[in-house]
Amino acid sequence: MKLQPLADKKERVVIGLMSGTSCDGIDAALVRISGSHTSIKVKEEAFISLPYEDAVRNRLLALVKGSEGGSRELTEMSFLLGHLFLEASIALCGKAGVSKEEVDLIGSHGHTVFHIPDPAEYLGYTVRGTMQIGDVGELAEYFSCPVVSDFRTRDFAAGGMGAPLVPYTEYLLYRSDEFDSAYQNIGGIGNITILRKGCSEDEVRAFDTGPGNVLLDALISHYTGKPYDEGGAFALKGRISPVLKEFFLSDEYYRKAPPKTTGREYYNGAYVEKILHIASENGVSPEDTLRTAAWFTAECIRSAVEQSHVTLKRLTVAGGGSHNGAIMASLKEMLPETEVLTGEEAGFSSDSKEAVAFAILANETIFGRVNVLTGASGARHGSVLGKIQL
Repeated sequence: MKLQPLADKKERVVIGLMSGTSCDGIDAALVRISGSHTSIKVKEEAFISLPYEDAVRNRLLALVKGSEGGSRELTEMSFLLGHLFLEASIALCGKAGVSKEEVDLIGSHGHTVFHIPDPAEYLGYTVRGTMQIGDVGELAEYFSCPVVSDFRTRDFAAGGMGAPLVPYTEYLLYRSDEFDSAYQNIGGIGNITILRKGCSEDEVRAFDTGPGNVLLDALISHYTGKPYDEGGAFALKGRISPVLKEFFLSDEYYRKAPPKTTGREYYNGAYVEKILHIASENGVSPEDTLRTAAWFTAECIRSAVEQSHVTLKRLTVAGGGSHNGAIMASLKEMLPETEVLTGEEAGFSSDSKEAVAFAILANETIFGRVNVLTGASGARHGSVLGKIQL
């Protein structure tokens, strides 16, 4: 299919696919999109989340350490994920009552297995880079429509960090001419988008705030074997530990000025081991350890708001962390002058937001529009992100 007839359609049926740093599964959203850029209109038709089997999740968690696996396993995992993305898309179409022939476009983020935003020495050279896996060949073959993927690398070439990308879609959908607002996603990693009243694209500021659920998931798994602390119930039993609070406040990323981006490469197993060691040495209970880690996720967000120098009327929180009562309670306590809402309270789905975002980013790609905010990624200039497989 040529791209111009697709761009000329009054309305496009688009699938957005996302696998995030929590490594818990694939989010898939089917939306109907008309227009592009600031004239875009998006209607969500269906959403599903396809959990990974334990074996897949465990190997993904191992691969993202950067110290395990090799070229063979990365290839195997990339094509396995590609097949799982296809399964999720087929199931999504079944839920929406849409045939594969009706799908016009797919945007797939893939899964980030390693992200190097800062210069690193390698074989006598200085390199920066990022890798998203989840081959899209099966998607293109089955649906016979363009598939846009590998969104981050073009921004790296322009001097950016390849992240965060969702702020562009938040600017399109949620900017207000009436008040200052912010949108916080809490997945494995947290990221915030600051939207000043009546702001232009160049005035949007966005960056990764720090850990979202990544530390909490690792800690609850260590203590109970559960993959996550449902509703933050375990953390809510505890109190904030002064000694762990001191450790978190010395965190290098927390103290770093934006624009900035982070991931499991920093908040990794070694980081979790430091937390567990401090807790053990000081007699901090598991409940208090989880509660303090949840406090730190919220504190990173509070600090981000402070660094924005904006008096927020509203902070809308999406992602899995929006369901964590310990994080949300801390946020409301830390930001008493700001209305803190979940996505559902603001009128959209907290869980589908990022999958919808990659459908929108793919839509902008086929129009040849710049679909990244330099105020978020730190790039020298905007670029049209995404590789297209026809």
